[in-house]
Amino acid sequence: MFITICVMPFLRRLAVRFHAIDIPDERKVHVNPVPKCGGIGIALGALVPIILWAPEDLFVRAVLIGAGIITVFGLADDFLNLGYKAKFFGQISAALVVILYGGIKITSLGALLPDGVLLPEWLAILLSIIVIVGVTNAINLSDGLDGLAGGTCLLIFLCIGYLAYCIENSMVSIMAFAVVGALFGFLRFNTYPATLFMGDAGSQMLGFLAITLSLGITQPNTAFSPILPILLLGFPVLDTLTVMIERMAEGKSPFVADKKHFHHRLIGLNLYHTESVFTIYIIQCFLITSAFFLRFYSGVFLLIYYFAFSVFIISGFFVAEKAGWKLRRPGLEKSVKGRLKVLRETNIHIKFVFRVLHFGVPLLVIFSCLAPKTVPLHLAILSLGFIVLLFITRLLKEKWLSVVMGISLYIFVPFAIYTGENDMASWLNGGTLLAYNLSFAVLALFTFLTLRFTRRTRGFGITPMHFLIIFIALVVPNLPNIGIEKQSLGMIATKMIVLFFGYEVLTGELRGNTNKLWLGINSAMGVMAVRGLGNF
Repeated sequence: MFITICVMPFLRRLAVRFHAIDIPDERKVHVNPVPKCGGIGIALGALVPIILWAPEDLFVRAVLIGAGIITVFGLADDFLNLGYKAKFFGQISAALVVILYGGIKITSLGALLPDGVLLPEWLAILLSIIVIVGVTNAINLSDGLDGLAGGTCLLIFLCIGYLAYCIENSMVSIMAFAVVGALFGFLRFNTYPATLFMGDAGSQMLGFLAITLSLGITQPNTAFSPILPILLLGFPVLDTLTVMIERMAEGKSPFVADKKHFHHRLIGLNLYHTESVFTIYIIQCFLITSAFFLRFYSGVFLLIYYFAFSVFIISGFFVAEKAGWKLRRPGLEKSVKGRLKVLRETNIHIKFVFRVLHFGVPLLVIFSCLAPKTVPLHLAILSLGFIVLLFITRLLKEKWLSVVMGISLYIFVPFAIYTGENDMASWLNGGTLLAYNLSFAVLALFTFLTLRFTRRTRGFGITPMHFLIIFIALVVPNLPNIGIEKQSLGMIATKMIVLFFGYEVLTGELRGNTNKLWLGINSAMGVMAVRGLGNF
């Protein structure tokens, strides 16, 4: 993640210099030219940890060589606009590398074939080429909105990485999580409104890695169904197949560009850009959740399940378009936003929700410092160090205070919350504990209300990427078989997210006037320091 974030500004300047720019046209959603250099940043961000940590293995080498071929051809397309024949040549070459050199091919179809029967070698190679090239292009074609392909692939690789972890396949697990980190770094720049795109180099590489890694955990002798990749990658594949079939039915080339992808249709239903991306994130979350729970089911069942899902999605769009259904925003604005406008003119509600947030964040941090039964010495010393740092910053460079306070809080809060959850004071039980936990829900509500009522046009705001963060933070700690479920990390993650989001929104509203917040944060750290040092 950090590597990707660090190289992106340099790559963006390089893309501008060499004219690797995505120019808007009639079939594209964005209206301003955007550099398409994110793919190489994702590749670099994922490559370094893979080289450092992935076991030296034929599988790893084959996947990296294949991904390298895909990236090189993708970069050439981003800079020189290659034709589809050159793209297919690069994709087939990469597929042959992982098939013939790495041994990654579809040999088993599970229950779709008689027990123990494998595909003939020639058929396994042919089917593997078709599947790898097909999925590579499916992810490439799904990259139509800011954050769409990146966020969807992030969810896919998270699921692949966890499934690989479950069967102790460290090679696939490390590679998948390295890509997840790189995608987080990329989404920092690609979330709407995007300042850069991943280009063909990124989208094709992600599609190639997604299918090869998913085959790596389902085709060897594992308990997972060999049909499982169809759920992991089902939505972009369904999108591509639907569009291509429609084009051929109209007598057009299946490769001609148009605006008939699912994300275009969601916008056609009058959803905003971010709402369309958010909707597809929800669908992808449903699919990877299904893949996890159905990972041991037969291939026949998975095909029927996926077919039912496909029919539901396609028929939903068909019915909506035939009926001319659109989200009626004027009516929505009249009934809801009109009432909010009346409230905004009075300013009473803004002052109320802001005051609750203003006092709620520091008070909840202070109370969290009272939650631990005992405070370890290292946490007391850390708290004291932050107090000294904040005082020095306030005296010498007050304009840096907001930044330093944010960094201090982001380091301090996880320690404080974790210590309180893991070693809770005896007085914090029953109704007191319930009230403490509910206070986070109340703070989250007032954070949201502050965002909705604010008059700010710049600063912190909710984006589809925050949904990904919340989904991951709430789901990952509660997954079975990863050895951390006893630590209540689900509750810890929830409380951390609420405090962090509350702090970000609050500092945006304070516009630099952080005196009271500084006093509250120092008080919380002071409580932790006194409690910890008093035990020694």
